[in-house]
Amino acid sequence: MHKQNTKGIEIIIVDDHAIFRKGLRSILNRMEDITVIAEAENGRDFIKLLAIHNPDLVFMDVRMPVMDGIEATRSGLKIQPGLKILALSMFGEEEYLQDMIEAGVAGFLLKNVRKAEFQLAIKRILEGKNYYSMELIPFFTNKFIAKAKRNVSESHFTPRELEILQYIAKGLTSQEIADALFISRRTVEGHKANLIEKTGSNNILNLLIYAIKHDLVKL
Repeated sequence: MHKQNTKGIEIIIVDDHAIFRKGLRSILNRMEDITVIAEAENGRDFIKLLAIHNPDLVFMDVRMPVMDGIEATRSGLKIQPGLKILALSMFGEEEYLQDMIEAGVAGFLLKNVRKAEFQLAIKRILEGKNYYSMELIPFFTNKFIAKAKRNVSESHFTPRELEILQYIAKGLTSQEIADALFISRRTVEGHKANLIEKTGSNNILNLLIYAIKHDLVKL
């Protein structure tokens, strides 16, 4: 969870549109225990901020001048490896989102979402989970999974793997899955590794998309 201090959750907003930054700052500052401590209009300015700030969460735009969100995410995580970054996207920018995830963001959020989804995304990410706007999942499904030709059935996986896959789809962490199934976290991580290998996925997001595409989980 986030660090415990009198300031609560500290957030940096990185976006090249001043009007959007102002609006998001206003929304966030009205939330309980949340403070926007800094803003940057591009990735280069954001990197400079990390020399003096240690935020709990960063809202990162994808497309920006000087240094875009992809490079800013990579560079920021080199400076502060534990940094939690949430990518901000608009419809039409989906082609950049896979690069953002590979760069290390904890999730992505559409810019036009309501306040309640901002709150949910912040909560999930600070709990160590990932958060992805469901409206963007079809893009990943079509782009990265549709090329799979062979049919996949549940018999390709063990009952325990399918059970863990369902928990992953619910957004549970490895420890939460372990607690629910009365097994060790190490065992859960082993099953995750098997699932990723069997599906040819690169990460948990691609595993989830694969599972949705092949009707292996129910959301």
